Amino acid sequence: MTAAQLRDVVTRLMRAGQWKPGDPDILIVMDAGYDATRLAYVLADLPVELVGRLRSDRVILRDAGPRRSTPRGGQPRKHGGVLTFAKPDSWHTPDQATACDTTRYGRAETLAWDRMHPRLQARGPWLDHCGELPLLDGTLIRLKVEHLPGDRDPKPVWLWSSRTGMSGADIDLRWQAFLRRFDLERTFRLFKQTLGWTVPKVRDPHTADLWTWLIIAAHTQLRLARPLAEDLRRPWERPAEPPWHANAAARSDADRPPSPRRPRRCAGR
Repeated sequence: MTAAQLRDVVTRLMRAGQWKPGDPDILIVMDAGYDATRLAYVLADLPVELVGRLRSDRVILRDAGPRRSTPRGGQPRKHGGVLTFAKPDSWHTPDQATACDTTRYGRAETLAWDRMHPRLQARGPWLDHCGELPLLDGTLIRLKVEHLPGDRDPKPVWLWSSRTGMSGADIDLRWQAFLRRFDLERTFRLFKQTLGWTVPKVRDPHTADLWTWLIIAAHTQLRLARPLAEDLRRPWERPAEPPWHANAAARSDADRPPSPRRPRRCAGR
């Protein structure tokens, strides 16, 4: 279902002239719930590049290198060494390493290994595959950032791209696109669940376009008003410590001696 939807979207983009021969491949970014390697194989005839997150308990294989004949003959190797995400001792020297400073995540460092592929098995989406299972080489990227918004302790993120032979700038573009995916996902969720983008059941395409532009205008106003709510705690955030001046005022009130008060008189006396 996902492959059919992606194929339909890419086909419409090409038909509308949004992609032309000579343009860079269309970058499709997805989370770990999707099988990026399977989609890369199914959509290999389209000008697309798949970038997907991999679980931290995965194992991926190196390229076997050029084929070499042996005196005994036999079938050449298909797989090289094993790289286990959770075991740094199994990591060989990366082909690329980048580092840069970001405004939201602090220091971002990446390691990238070229021509890495998963070991496919004849089950799941490959159960009905005819013939020998393919070798889907790509680029493995490990991203480590200094901190997350809200001072949360981040864990490394593993990405796999269907493209090989990438430079350091290409590596940075892929992980930046992956992080940008979260912003786009939250934006569309806000459009649908909060601003009611899909609530009206309109029939006229012009009315639908007008409603979409109204939603975009409302979102723009909310972004402009965002600084007004910076001191408000969001439902998923921990309660913040009081500011220093509030603590100072509380300390001064606690240190102040109690003032004598006149006894309270009852009404009518």
